[in-house]
Amino acid sequence: MIKSAFLFPGQGSQAVGMGKSFVENSQTAAQMLEAASDALKIDIANLLFEPNDMLEQTKYTQPAILLVSMMAYRLFKEKISGDPAFALGHSLGEFSALAAVGAIDWLEAVKLVNLRGDLMQKACDGIDAGMMVVLGLADNDVEEICHDARESGKKVWTANYNADGQIVIAGIKEDLQALEPILKEAKARRVMLLNMSVASHCPLLESAVEPLTEALEGLLSDNFCSPVISNVTAKAYNTKAEAMDLLGKQLVSPVLYKQSIQGNDDLVDRYIEFGHGGVLKGLNRRTTKKPTLVVSDYDSLNSVVETLLEVK
Repeated sequence: MIKSAFLFPGQGSQAVGMGKSFVENSQTAAQMLEAASDALKIDIANLLFEPNDMLEQTKYTQPAILLVSMMAYRLFKEKISGDPAFALGHSLGEFSALAAVGAIDWLEAVKLVNLRGDLMQKACDGIDAGMMVVLGLADNDVEEICHDARESGKKVWTANYNADGQIVIAGIKEDLQALEPILKEAKARRVMLLNMSVASHCPLLESAVEPLTEALEGLLSDNFCSPVISNVTAKAYNTKAEAMDLLGKQLVSPVLYKQSIQGNDDLVDRYIEFGHGGVLKGLNRRTTKKPTLVVSDYDSLNSVVETLLEVK
């Protein structure tokens, strides 16, 4: 029997128009949009489908991305049954993964990541935080450069291990920018400051850990139909207690996405990504030889379903 892993993207995958074809073609998706709008008390149709500044604000970006991932997942499950070998999300996507395996209600997850984004933003208020992608260097080279910078008083940390030769660092923007010439001297192919006002997955978010963990207490359950791979450890977990501990740590620890794929690749035959953009498919090309299918809109949903029915 062919085994699949379900993947869910994180912040950075957002774009105006995402989810529109789901809503236009599915009553289920339209109802989800309405329910999320009522829960957050904002017009999510406007947030997703009309040009606006809110979609780039972390507290709105996160629920928007999770909602579209859940639309893709719910519509897929209407057509294809069966549970994944495991679910894996990138940062925010770990909450989508938890909703997909039944450990949290999807609508509660929408509200939770709205809170998470707000806590992250507040933790970085007044410190001009940011993130920077580095291409073309080995992990240990970037780690050493960040370590040396911290030794000299700068606040910079490795934050996302996305693929070989692609790593994201987080910290104070001024300190990040000071690393650019050093990284380029080390033969980085590209160094680019990202359009973000938070420094995710580093100690600058310490103040957000306790309130997020408290919010998780009443929302998570032990009802995992499949394990979830932790961003913090790159290993599987399937209990509420583990989830609470790991999701708090996730805020201040690097995302081990590459390591998660590498360490669990033997368990599956293929990956299916749910959400806009196919970002994780792009990362997977550099990490695994196994195929990654993407459900990002209504046409791709039908295409993926057709593919899976053929191979059965």
